[in-house]
Amino acid sequence: MSILTGKHILLGVTGSIAAYKVAELARHLTLDGAIVDVIMTAAAQRFVGSATFQALTGRPVLDDMWTLPEDGVVGHVSLGQHADLLVIAPATANTIARLAAGLCDDLLTTTALAVTAPILIAPAMNPRMYEHPATQANIALLRQRGVTVIEPEYGRMAEPVIGRGRLPEPWIIEAEIRALLGRTSGPLRGRRVVVTAGGTHEPIDPVRFIGNRASGRMGYAIAAAARDRGASVTLISGPARVQPPAAVTLVRVETALEMQREVESAIADADLLIMNAAVADFRPAIVAGQKIKKGDDEELTIRLVRNPDILASIAHRRDLVKIGFAAETHDLLTYARDKLERKGLDMIVANEAVASIGSEDIQLILIDAQGIERLPLLPKTEAAELLLDAIVERCAARWSDSRLDLGAAHD
Repeated sequence: MSILTGKHILLGVTGSIAAYKVAELARHLTLDGAIVDVIMTAAAQRFVGSATFQALTGRPVLDDMWTLPEDGVVGHVSLGQHADLLVIAPATANTIARLAAGLCDDLLTTTALAVTAPILIAPAMNPRMYEHPATQANIALLRQRGVTVIEPEYGRMAEPVIGRGRLPEPWIIEAEIRALLGRTSGPLRGRRVVVTAGGTHEPIDPVRFIGNRASGRMGYAIAAAARDRGASVTLISGPARVQPPAAVTLVRVETALEMQREVESAIADADLLIMNAAVADFRPAIVAGQKIKKGDDEELTIRLVRNPDILASIAHRRDLVKIGFAAETHDLLTYARDKLERKGLDMIVANEAVASIGSEDIQLILIDAQGIERLPLLPKTEAAELLLDAIVERCAARWSDSRLDLGAAHD
């Protein structure tokens, strides 16, 4: 079930040309199961009509605090008390200043003062306005009060100006929403999770490498699923062919040795490691300093040496829950069980390599000391959700915490 299912999200839209982007955000949140109430300022309605948001959310747009009586309860107070999250996107310099000053002269600002849920703000404005000391001071003040502020993106603005002030794309804002909701109520809140993804490229010379067909899709989906459950996620990724998830810490690597170094660093204070990356077993013993020329030779011999086994090298970490993957072309269960025992893993996730590598779908087999669980063939995003549910269940027992207290370890 999506972290958004049944969540009541207040979406404040203010007077910026970027307001049109937020219509797509409202649609995605609604389709993913959230109850979205849109609050529009008068300036926002000069850019996007309220009928657009009403059609996309299936709920009336709110714009006047004097027309919101609810059984005798003042509307903005009721909204604030029942919301799971207040999102203001786009947030103009004027709105940010009013929030920082504690003003409450319209429905959005009065709701912001009455809300008991977390607040997420996505600024969008002219780069000079964003960089102005007053705006920066207001943002800093809001952050001190616990408001989450997403940095605007750098790029071309609506006017012929390039700079930092663009509203992030809707999928990035949605990722931040999922992360914030997860940190509030998710089963992995307070936990630190490290996920590896993609393949590795072992260089032969400056332009050639030994690699594999791993796309990174499964590992990226796992990282997003862990984020949605409230974890602080470090995603260590080799070369991949898909967009990495937002609201995670992304560390890019190329080689197996680089991945080993980053994993060892990241797991120092981690609770859970999910090793999905397709790490090369071997690398060239010698890397040519210049491009190897074909010449008249009919053959090229490259001597390979073994790469370190990252999971085996940390088998002694009994405090760390370790999940490995086994992608095989034959004798899948035999090889998977061997890896489970030899590498001291809590679980190994087996799958047919030929059918899954580079594909959008995957069929997972979960193997641990309790036995085997076969999942159906699913899109990797859905398979990642089921995998994380299984891991959370095992982690709860391993950490000897209740589901509600699971996040207390690092608070």
